[in-house]
Amino acid sequence: QVQLVESGGGLVQTGGSTRLSCVASGLTMSMYSMGWYRQAPGKEREFVAAINWNSGRTYYGDSMDGRFTISRDNAENTMYLQVSNLAPEDTAVYYCYARISSRLSWGQGTQVTVSS
Repeated sequence: QVQLVESGGGLVQTGGSTRLSCVASGLTMSMYSMGWYRQAPGKEREFVAAINWNSGRTYYGDSMDGRFTISRDNAENTMYLQVSNLAPEDTAVYYCYARISSRLSWGQGTQVTVSS
């Protein structure tokens, strides 16, 4: 099993940027991929991005534009999500996950609030 702790986010002004971090512990050697989802108030959880832990190949949700960049530091067991040019519609709780085989482990989530 993998334990995940997110950090970053908070209150950001429109047009600003933020970097979210997700630190993994536990069975990190067994992780296949990590990624991010977000959930805005009153909306369903939405896929943001994912990264293959070994190859570094990245995947982005269909509705995500070039403002989102996912990366990882294998040595630190940490994944990042850089978001630039933030807009109020990016306001959401951002959750990181780790995939081991078919199982997903989730973090508690970190709130990003974009003020207009």
